[in-house]
Formats: sequence, structure tokens, C-alpha cells
Amino acid sequence: MSRLAKPLAFAFLLATATQAAAEATEIEVFKTNGCGCCLAWMEHLQENGFSPTGEDMFGGALVRFKLDKGVPQKMVSCHTALVDGYVIEGHVPAREIQRLLTDRPEAVGLAVPDMPLGSPGMDFGKRRDAYDVFLIRQDGSTEVFASYPGN
Repeated sequence: MSRLAKPLAFAFLLATATQAAAEATEIEVFKTNGCGCCLAWMEHLQENGFSPTGEDMFGGALVRFKLDKGVPQKMVSCHTALVDGYVIEGHVPAREIQRLLTDRPEAVGLAVPDMPLGSPGMDFGKRRDAYDVFLIRQDGSTEVFASYPGN
């Protein structure tokens, strides 16, 4: 029995890991080439159940993409993602994206404008700026979806 236990345990772990990978939510990230904070945000997503893919866009094309997808100019940040019919702008924490996908409000998506220190992908050191995650409504209006304290 002992000789079978290890192979069975390995097979179980492999099946569990394969299932978890299959259940990861795909999210497409549009960013500028070589942006370290965009890559760090994508790592944050991957660590939290998402399967991010990146596509580089250049200058004006990325800005036009954001605006065409319904991101108000005052909500713009460095990268834009698309997930299950929603737009995610900037350094939005994965748990807020998961909440959005669970609650499914009628909205364009979520945004964290600018690039606040301490947000996912911008967590360089101990300093944390207070910031809000905004829900972008279909009419372009926004409301606070979640708030994060600073230190």
C-alpha cells in the first residue's frame, strides 16, 4: 500500500493543480512595452486566480483604446484590462475584480486612477497611499466601489 500512496498522492496533486489552472479567469492586459508596474500587477492577478495575457500598445493607441472602451479621462492610469465583459483600468486589486465578476453590476468596469503607491503592482516598500477603486457606470459617472487606507 505504501508504494501506491506516493503515486496516488502525486496524481491527486497534479489533478488539483490542473483543475485550478483551468478555472483561472482569463484577463487581457493592454499596456506599454517594458512597464514594470504593469508586469507586477499581472503577477498579482496570477497569484489571485486570474490568467493574464499582455498586449503591448504604443502611446496614442493605448489612450484611444481606453477612451473607446468607456474609461473617463479622469480615471485613466497606465494599463487597461478586459475581463468577462468589463474594463479594468489601472492598479485594481484582484479581490475587487473578483467581487465585480460575482456581483455583475451594470457598469463599464473598475478603475484606480493614477498610480497610487501601495496598490497592487505599485507596492514598492512600506509606504501606502490611500486610494479608492471606482465603479465606472455606463453613463460615464463613477462611484466609490472600495477604499484602501494609507499609512
